[in-house]
Amino acid sequence: MSVSWMELLILVFASFRITRLFVYDSITEWIRRPFHRYVEHETEDGETETYIEIKGRGVRAFIGELLSCHWCTGFWVSAVVLISFLYVPILYPLWIIYAISGVVALIFEIFQGK
Repeated sequence: MSVSWMELLILVFASFRITRLFVYDSITEWIRRPFHRYVEHETEDGETETYIEIKGRGVRAFIGELLSCHWCTGFWVSAVVLISFLYVPILYPLWIIYAISGVVALIFEIFQGK
Protein backbone atom coordinates (compact mmCIF):
# COMPACT_ATOMS: atom_id res chain seq x y z
CA MET A 1 0.00 0.00 0.00
CA SER A 2 1.35 3.39 -0.93
CA VAL A 3 0.23 6.93 -0.36
CA SER A 4 0.89 9.66 -2.93
CA TRP A 5 2.15 13.10 -1.93
CA MET A 6 -1.27 14.62 -2.59
CA GLU A 7 -2.99 11.97 -0.48
CA LEU A 8 -0.44 12.53 2.28
CA LEU A 9 -1.18 16.27 2.27
CA ILE A 10 -4.90 15.56 2.44
CA LEU A 11 -4.38 13.19 5.37
CA VAL A 12 -2.12 15.69 7.16
CA PHE A 13 -4.55 18.59 6.82
CA ALA A 14 -7.54 16.41 7.69
CA SER A 15 -5.76 15.17 10.83
CA PHE A 16 -4.84 18.74 11.74
CA ARG A 17 -8.44 19.92 11.43
CA ILE A 18 -9.96 17.00 13.32
CA THR A 19 -7.40 17.41 16.11
CA ARG A 20 -8.29 21.09 16.46
CA LEU A 21 -11.95 20.12 16.44
CA PHE A 22 -11.51 17.81 19.43
CA VAL A 23 -9.02 19.87 21.43
CA TYR A 24 -10.01 23.51 20.85
CA ASP A 25 -13.30 24.12 19.04
CA SER A 26 -16.33 25.23 21.05
CA ILE A 27 -18.64 23.01 19.01
CA THR A 28 -17.08 19.94 20.67
CA GLU A 29 -17.07 21.39 24.19
CA TRP A 30 -19.71 18.80 25.13
CA ILE A 31 -17.16 16.04 24.47
CA ARG A 32 -14.54 17.65 26.75
CA ARG A 33 -16.94 18.77 29.51
CA PRO A 34 -17.03 15.43 31.43
CA PHE A 35 -13.21 15.43 31.55
CA HIS A 36 -12.25 19.12 31.98
CA ARG A 37 -13.01 21.85 34.44
CA TYR A 38 -12.20 25.44 33.46
CA VAL A 39 -10.68 27.44 36.29
CA GLU A 40 -10.21 31.19 36.30
CA HIS A 41 -7.36 32.75 38.23
CA GLU A 42 -6.63 36.43 38.72
CA THR A 43 -2.96 37.30 38.28
CA GLU A 44 -1.05 39.84 40.34
CA ASP A 45 -1.50 42.45 37.61
CA GLY A 46 -5.31 42.01 37.67
CA GLU A 47 -5.71 39.98 34.50
CA THR A 48 -7.81 36.84 34.48
CA GLU A 49 -6.25 33.62 33.24
CA THR A 50 -8.31 30.57 32.39
CA TYR A 51 -6.79 27.13 32.51
CA ILE A 52 -7.95 23.53 32.37
CA GLU A 53 -8.08 21.17 35.31
CA ILE A 54 -8.44 17.49 34.50
CA LYS A 55 -11.35 15.82 36.29
CA GLY A 56 -11.28 12.43 37.97
CA ARG A 57 -8.74 9.64 38.05
CA GLY A 58 -7.92 6.58 36.00
CA VAL A 59 -9.54 6.34 32.58
CA ARG A 60 -11.42 9.62 33.05
CA ALA A 61 -8.18 11.49 33.80
CA PHE A 62 -6.45 9.74 30.90
CA ILE A 63 -9.14 10.87 28.45
CA GLY A 64 -9.05 14.36 29.98
CA GLU A 65 -5.29 14.56 29.44
CA LEU A 66 -5.68 13.24 25.91
CA LEU A 67 -8.32 15.85 25.02
CA SER A 68 -6.24 18.67 26.46
CA CYS A 69 -3.09 17.84 24.49
CA HIS A 70 -3.01 18.51 20.76
CA TRP A 71 0.13 16.36 20.42
CA CYS A 72 -1.57 13.34 22.02
CA THR A 73 -4.90 13.76 20.29
CA GLY A 74 -3.14 14.46 16.99
CA PHE A 75 -1.31 11.15 17.13
CA TRP A 76 -4.48 9.11 17.63
CA VAL A 77 -6.50 11.13 15.14
CA SER A 78 -3.75 10.66 12.55
CA ALA A 79 -3.72 6.93 13.17
CA VAL A 80 -7.49 6.66 12.73
CA VAL A 81 -7.44 8.83 9.59
CA LEU A 82 -4.64 6.79 8.02
CA ILE A 83 -6.13 3.41 8.89
CA SER A 84 -9.53 4.45 7.59
CA PHE A 85 -7.91 5.83 4.42
CA LEU A 86 -6.21 2.49 3.81
CA TYR A 87 -9.08 0.18 4.76
CA VAL A 88 -12.30 2.22 4.38
CA PRO A 89 -11.83 4.13 1.12
CA ILE A 90 -15.43 5.34 1.06
CA LEU A 91 -14.40 7.88 3.75
CA TYR A 92 -11.83 9.54 1.46
CA PRO A 93 -14.21 12.38 0.42
CA LEU A 94 -14.72 13.16 4.12
CA TRP A 95 -10.94 13.48 4.60
CA ILE A 96 -10.83 15.85 1.61
CA ILE A 97 -13.49 18.03 3.24
CA TYR A 98 -11.59 18.07 6.54
CA ALA A 99 -8.35 18.84 4.66
CA ILE A 100 -9.92 21.82 2.91
CA SER A 101 -11.28 22.99 6.26
CA GLY A 102 -7.82 22.57 7.81
CA VAL A 103 -6.16 24.69 5.15
CA VAL A 104 -8.87 27.35 5.59
CA ALA A 105 -8.23 27.32 9.36
CA LEU A 106 -4.50 27.86 8.76
CA ILE A 107 -5.17 30.72 6.34
CA PHE A 108 -7.41 32.42 8.90
CA GLU A 109 -4.74 31.94 11.60
CA ILE A 110 -2.14 33.57 9.37
CA PHE A 111 -4.27 36.55 8.39
CA GLN A 112 -5.86 37.14 11.79
CA GLY A 113 -2.39 37.64 13.23
CA LYS A 114 -1.77 40.60 10.88
